[in-house]
Amino acid sequence: MRCILVILDGIGDRGHECFVGKTPLYAAYTPHLDQLASLGMNGIYHTLMQGIPVSSETAHFIIFGYELEDFPGRGYIEAKGKGIALEDNHVAALCHLCCVENRAGNLFLTWGRPEISHEESVALQKEVETFEAHGIKIRLNPSKGIDGFIILEGEVSDKITDSDPIYEGKPVLEVVPKLQKNISLSSRETADAVNKYLIWCHQRLSEHPVNRNRISCNLQPVNALVTQRAGKHNQLTSFNEKWGLRGLSISSGAIYWGLCTELGMDVIKVKDTGNIEEDLKYRLRYAKDARDYDFIHVHTKMPDEAGHTKNPWYKKEVIEAVDRAMSFAVNEIIPDSEILLVVSADHSTASSGSMIHTGETVPLTMVGKYVRRDEVGHFNEIACAKGSLSIIKGKELMYMILNFLDRAKMQGLMDTAVDQPYYPGHYRPLKL
Repeated sequence: MRCILVILDGIGDRGHECFVGKTPLYAAYTPHLDQLASLGMNGIYHTLMQGIPVSSETAHFIIFGYELEDFPGRGYIEAKGKGIALEDNHVAALCHLCCVENRAGNLFLTWGRPEISHEESVALQKEVETFEAHGIKIRLNPSKGIDGFIILEGEVSDKITDSDPIYEGKPVLEVVPKLQKNISLSSRETADAVNKYLIWCHQRLSEHPVNRNRISCNLQPVNALVTQRAGKHNQLTSFNEKWGLRGLSISSGAIYWGLCTELGMDVIKVKDTGNIEEDLKYRLRYAKDARDYDFIHVHTKMPDEAGHTKNPWYKKEVIEAVDRAMSFAVNEIIPDSEILLVVSADHSTASSGSMIHTGETVPLTMVGKYVRRDEVGHFNEIACAKGSLSIIKGKELMYMILNFLDRAKMQGLMDTAVDQPYYPGHYRPLKL
């Protein structure tokens, strides 16, 4: 058997007044997701603990069965996914240009994601391309528009905090070493080097002709750079070695490409064309035909993107487009008894309020020849909570997948030196 895991990114939500306290998923017309729920075993899922908002990259890391403390960091995996050449001792952090105002020596964020021309962003990023302090070299790698990465080389540490305050009206943050039992000299010097770089960036960008021209046109100067989510290579057990499954990811984002590559999974890089239904159908069709793999991760970012618009009605529309795509799963995947289909999400994305992601659970459905069919008939946050899976947390999901693939090892058996969760392991035969 093989597993197709469909992650409908951010499909969970809060209750909204416009839906009389229901979520966009609950309010949406979802006959195909509902049919899957009626054919399977249902529950709710959270990668950590209820109430804790998680990011997509850390949620996926945990979904794939890894411990949060081993996560390499989003800056690193996204840079890898973008194809940026990184050495194992480099640190990478996300960064982007923004608008700030000097108020009594503090830089307050006035426009976090300014809309500027390609020519402006290229000129400004080139102005702050390289910097050095404490023997640490900092290089800015542009990505798209105002976004990019800073790559740190030398005696560097990723155990540093962010400078991006996220919310407008808040001051840019001083970068400090993360609190640990023993704060290393490298983390102190890395934090100080980044702070020096950010101050230097503000000075250089404030004087740039692009910003002098913007001011003359009564436009806000794009005069600062902010950073977040520093990361560094961490030697991880491959997905195949950890779970005994050959993995494939069919996804459209650099963070998934980078993460899955780092875990030794194969990656099919697809694009979001704007046609939500056809994009997801294509990924599901590819997954069904990928018979050389035991575990296929299918991902769509669209419900999450809809949540970020803070428009519950729009998110409902996107969910209904996703459901239409899931007709392929009902008609083409479920009839194959050798496929375990798992449908869930990585986190909830609230389409109202100020939070980016929120800490509610998400619905989970598992359909396959070994699952217990419960009495749930709808795929949403409330109905699935009544299912026989109850609440699943963290890497329990991967253990349940192994169980329903008929590959889980009975606790106590030892066919290899490492106590792996699958059976049989890569054992050594006795030779005469």
